[in-house]
Amino acid sequence: MYRMYDMIMKKRSGAEHTADEIRFIVEGFTKGEIPDYQMSAWLMCVYYKGMTHDETCALTHAMAESGDRLSLAAIHGVKVDKHSTGGVGDKTTFIVAPILASLGVPVAKMSGRGLGHTGGTIDKLEAIPGFCVSIPETEFIEHVNSMKLALVGQTGDLAPADKKIYALRDVTATVDSLPLIASSIMSKKLAAGADAIVLDVKCGSGAFMKNEADAKALAQIMVDIGKSAGRTCYGVITDMNEPLGCKVGNALEVIEAVQVLAMKDVKPCLKPDACEDEKLDLTLTGDNNGSIREGYDRHGISRLLTVSLTLAAYMYMAAGKSDDFEAAKAQCEKAIESGAALAKFKEFVEAQGGDGSYIDDVNKFQLAANCVPIVCEEDGYLAACNTSEVGMVNLILGGGRATKDSTINLGVGLDIRKHLGGVVRKGDVLAYMYIDDMGVFEEAKKRLLGAYTISKEIVQPEAIVKNIVQ
Repeated sequence: MYRMYDMIMKKRSGAEHTADEIRFIVEGFTKGEIPDYQMSAWLMCVYYKGMTHDETCALTHAMAESGDRLSLAAIHGVKVDKHSTGGVGDKTTFIVAPILASLGVPVAKMSGRGLGHTGGTIDKLEAIPGFCVSIPETEFIEHVNSMKLALVGQTGDLAPADKKIYALRDVTATVDSLPLIASSIMSKKLAAGADAIVLDVKCGSGAFMKNEADAKALAQIMVDIGKSAGRTCYGVITDMNEPLGCKVGNALEVIEAVQVLAMKDVKPCLKPDACEDEKLDLTLTGDNNGSIREGYDRHGISRLLTVSLTLAAYMYMAAGKSDDFEAAKAQCEKAIESGAALAKFKEFVEAQGGDGSYIDDVNKFQLAANCVPIVCEEDGYLAACNTSEVGMVNLILGGGRATKDSTINLGVGLDIRKHLGGVVRKGDVLAYMYIDDMGVFEEAKKRLLGAYTISKEIVQPEAIVKNIVQ
């Protein structure tokens, strides 16, 4: 018979818990048998003393087993999943999932809603009229078997221990503990039933992990957890020192994903020496208040494509389709160039009740009433970006949730036109702001301009893909 008092004492002294002890802690807290004050004390001990590999694996498995576990056994083939640790403008799921599905790799994905600067994957998909994020499990499995892709909202019964523990971590300053972060993420992934997992671990000013070393450490822990559970896992460390791509906001990010999938020639976009001022004329461009029609700068689209193709290639490898990264990436590029990935995205949208005409014509998306250019106020080079602050601008506009009960405005956001390392001149458009409530305009404008640093010295932007952990 265990006592929580003894568990706190043991971890305070730096000793290692057994798997049974960790199971006792997780089960007891989930059932309400262990009070918040004792669990808070234990979490703080973990924060300072850390956890061993075995402890972290035991914690992950205990949380994964605390509720329902989705069985994907009825789905044919190796099921792959992706998880991102978050960031600003991250819409890679809408690009990666159709690529993989068009190549015959089953993607059975559960995603959540967003809390903070923007909506989650589920919120963004609801910008497509009619799209249903909740379908019966039998239909979910049928969709993956028939067209290799389904994406639904996460059930509340999946890893309930994690939800309860995270709420306590959030109010006790114990969120930023590597073993607690890793077990939180991986418990949900293990419970979701995928055979292979690719982890997109962000680092930089818009990410939880501010530097590459911490991001790599987190990725390694999660990859090790996945392997201990018999999953094929890769960790991809990517840069979040500026928003990913050009668009930030719910409907805007879906538009951007569609535009990327509509490209017929992806390879020229990946040139490392591409000039920021060169424009790409994409197949699907629009006239939404004067912003989308101007196309994309080559730097922004290159970063988004590089991350998306890297993730897709490793997911392709994790599914056992290739053992060579370059060959896998080439297959993913072909899926875009042939139009197969775009067609798959439309098929997926329509299968879950969404209006596929929005994929054919991005002008149909309902964006904010006002599109206001935000211009640079001095000459120089764009040297740095406080990416989290850019995300907060979207929250001010109404594109995120301050609380779980907040209503999201799906049509607001930013279309960013200048990127790190690029030349800026006074009067150049830094970004277009899509805004409904002009009462928050001055605050949003001030914070957006304040998020960027302009220097007289040339600054080289960070590599978008920093490291691979396997």
